[in-house]
Amino acid sequence: MSGARGSAETRPMAVGLSLPGLGMLILRFLGVVLMTTMLGCATADRTPPRQIPESTWRQVDNDIVAASQAAKEQAQRSALSYMNDWMDLVYQRTDSAFIPWFTSYWTQQWLTLKVAWYKMSAEGELDPTVDRLTLYLQEQYQGRVLRPVSREIDPDLIMRRTTQIYVEVLGERLRRIPPRHGVPLPQFDQRLQGIPAIALAPPEEHNASLYQLLHAKPLDRLPAYVALIDRVRTAAGGTGARSLDPDISAVAKRTSERLVTELATSGAASAASMMVGRVAGMMISLGVSGFTAMARANDRQELAAQLRQHLNADFDDAWLDLMRNPDSGVLAGAHYLSEQIQGSLAGGSAAPLRFEPPPRVPDPLGEPSRRDGIRADVVPTPPP
Repeated sequence: MSGARGSAETRPMAVGLSLPGLGMLILRFLGVVLMTTMLGCATADRTPPRQIPESTWRQVDNDIVAASQAAKEQAQRSALSYMNDWMDLVYQRTDSAFIPWFTSYWTQQWLTLKVAWYKMSAEGELDPTVDRLTLYLQEQYQGRVLRPVSREIDPDLIMRRTTQIYVEVLGERLRRIPPRHGVPLPQFDQRLQGIPAIALAPPEEHNASLYQLLHAKPLDRLPAYVALIDRVRTAAGGTGARSLDPDISAVAKRTSERLVTELATSGAASAASMMVGRVAGMMISLGVSGFTAMARANDRQELAAQLRQHLNADFDDAWLDLMRNPDSGVLAGAHYLSEQIQGSLAGGSAAPLRFEPPPRVPDPLGEPSRRDGIRADVVPTPPP
């Protein structure tokens, strides 16, 4: 019995199933499995794309348009919030830095001197005097208000941020579309590659598809996006502060006309000019204007209220232009992208940027206004 049992135990060795042979058998089996897997992958790669009905693609395109509109509305809400913060700072610095400087006794004396000098150099013409004073006041306003505010926030940065918000929100919403309609992701991506998002060529690199726009990480590495931002900044004069320059021109024009009128209508100055000649007459005119400025110092609060009223009215217009202008405003980048995408899919252009100011409430006391009405109540009007 023991002999039979021993021969049975050694039988596997007798038929050649040794340990090294078993290892080779396992390796061959794994090789067959690997080859089968590779052949299966190759076959899968050659599988033709799934046929998507044209009706499904129309639904997909409609969803892309809706996603673009939703992203644009989010960009508008963000721009409104950022612009509120920016204008808060502008109003604060205007009240604390520019108006006190402008209405001070010594500034009025200095402006009178400059206007008189401009007037003499201009051979009595008013327009050159206004232009030169405008440039001077613009420089003062830039240095006392706009440049300090821009160190914290400015329209150019708001424009770039709202454009990025549009792209981010659009990307989030587009990711939900393929599973909703049962469209494979590769075919959906191919659809996005055929939708122009930026078309500024030549050169060709200034063009980008919607797929390229969404997959550029970060956006600043996409040449077409950089070209779009540069185009908006060029249209805005390089910085959002440009939009306020005409407002300072209006203030300068009123100031120049007032000071020139005081110099020209002063009876004492006119008599002195006739008696002692041009240069001495100008100096006497300055003396008379000095007394006028000293008297005006007693009405400094009224002068400040008038200046604030003029500036606030101009700021309202400037704020609305920065919000509404589709070429140079803070929403210009988002507006361009939405117009390109929606226009290519819907056969038309995107809805325009629409903002309307609330009714103006006069401030009878001339106190500094927080301007909450125009900022908080001016909300994006939904597109029709």
